[in-house]
Amino acid sequence: MADLKVKDLRLRLGDNEILKGVSLDVTPGQVVALLGPSGSGKTTLLRAIAGLEMPHAGSIAIGDNVFYDAGRGIELPAEKRGLGLVFQSYALWPHRNVFDNVAYGLKLRGTSTLEIKGRVDKTLAQIGLGALAERFPHQLSGGQQQRVAIARALVYEPPVILLDEPLSNLDAKLREEARAWLRTLIVTLGLSAIHVTHDQVEAMAIADQVVLLDAGTVAQVGPPTELYNKPATLFAAEFMGSNNRLDGTLVEVNGASATMQVFGERITGQAHTKAAPGAKTVGIIRLERVRCATAPGPNRLKMQLKAPMYLGERWELVFAREQLTVRAYAAAPLEPGEHYVEFPADALWVF
Repeated sequence: MADLKVKDLRLRLGDNEILKGVSLDVTPGQVVALLGPSGSGKTTLLRAIAGLEMPHAGSIAIGDNVFYDAGRGIELPAEKRGLGLVFQSYALWPHRNVFDNVAYGLKLRGTSTLEIKGRVDKTLAQIGLGALAERFPHQLSGGQQQRVAIARALVYEPPVILLDEPLSNLDAKLREEARAWLRTLIVTLGLSAIHVTHDQVEAMAIADQVVLLDAGTVAQVGPPTELYNKPATLFAAEFMGSNNRLDGTLVEVNGASATMQVFGERITGQAHTKAAPGAKTVGIIRLERVRCATAPGPNRLKMQLKAPMYLGERWELVFAREQLTVRAYAAAPLEPGEHYVEFPADALWVF
């Protein structure tokens, strides 16, 4: 199977440019997550690939099979693209049982009864619903309904399945379980998929590559570990993870290091800025990298502990000083009062 390639895709709705030249590749057996805030264009991009939205520039193809090419005037309708699509709402027929929901599209395509039964039985077995074929949607849990929607997309044996926030209707606990199940299914079956989500944890858990979108453009592309540990921009750093933000004044940039001043203290981190000394600058650090200390020292600020919060497996501590609020994780709560909060230089990014 060939790669799915999207090149310089542009799409507008009225005067609003939704996609501003987006490109991505999906190699066989790879899962690509489209991640970004509301309005970033991720669902529009998925729908354009599916053939449900019309771009005005760019191209979409799998190998020699061209779905869309503005320059050549090619636009293949959705039903001829052969892609599996899983909607956020599941969109199951309430009056059809599980078997018939999964089989419906094959019947429309004129597939023989014998082949339909073989394909549907195989697909339901793959997703663990073989024993529920006669049940109706109202007799299923939310997680089971989601599996039926995925089975309906898989039964065509498509080259790529398109997942439009398929876990968003599940409660938090069930969502975690479904996330693990979906990743296991994808790996076991060797599926190629594009997965739309606004949940960064879901994207990192399920995808091999993450495409982070910002206002219709690609902010960064890479494996989940790269986006989390090596953000290329301030937007990527702030969007990924749970973070603290330090606003200060740039003191100096020395090779790969940058020093900023916060409350009169020098705080050094990894340089992601080319600004001149004296400019306003921003430091970003993940919550899990912040440390609590008992004495002054390099990269430490004296702050007041405002609120310890018990999270079960750890505590979250909230510190404050004037307008600055800093959160940190700890194995145990601290005594009320003033503490020194450390921002390790190898974990702080200065933009």
